[in-house]
Amino acid sequence: MKPELRIGVVDSGHSVAQQVQVIAGRRFLLLDNGLAESELRDDPLGHGSAVIEAIGRRAPAAVFCVAQVFDQRGVTSALQIATAIDWLVAQDVRLINLSLGLRQDRSLLREACASAVARGVLLCASSPAQGDGVFPANYPEVLRVTGDARCAEQEWSWLDSAQADFAACVHGTYPGHSGASLGCASLSGYVASFLVEQPQASNAQVLHWLQQNARYRGPERRSGA
Repeated sequence: MKPELRIGVVDSGHSVAQQVQVIAGRRFLLLDNGLAESELRDDPLGHGSAVIEAIGRRAPAAVFCVAQVFDQRGVTSALQIATAIDWLVAQDVRLINLSLGLRQDRSLLREACASAVARGVLLCASSPAQGDGVFPANYPEVLRVTGDARCAEQEWSWLDSAQADFAACVHGTYPGHSGASLGCASLSGYVASFLVEQPQASNAQVLHWLQQNARYRGPERRSGA
């Protein structure tokens, strides 16, 4: 019997139907006097639900630990994300999906990511297809992932570009959710499916497998570009 694969998701929560896949959950909210923690609330945005669906569809054997950091406005902070990462590491997750990005580098977020990687956790974070990079994707130890319209279901691309390391399918089953967030979740799902079959694989072996099995290599070449 293969060991349980725990996937961490830092996002807006999960749907009622996904409760059976979630083995741990915590809400991290910012107050005037600091950070507070509570039980999970219903997903106010549907974003986290779309991310979990995209991962779980590709790795149905995986279970989830969910850190809720977004409010109903879709706003979060480096403190919430960093605390969520630390909590997920304590839950013994193997992979953390971060379909989010902040414009500013913050030392506490950088340190939380570095600490997680030092513990052997793989971090996948979304990166915009164009424009300035975001954090935590911009940290060197984090896998930068965006969307790639070339990729169908079960396909990903090895971009190795200034914008991202990898990209994947941008379409899910939740209306209104697509782009880099879903591309990141899709790639996390492929990684999770590999880790279910190869639970002893190192992060370096995961990256090698992703590179060797990419459907496309390099960014999409647009005509007239």
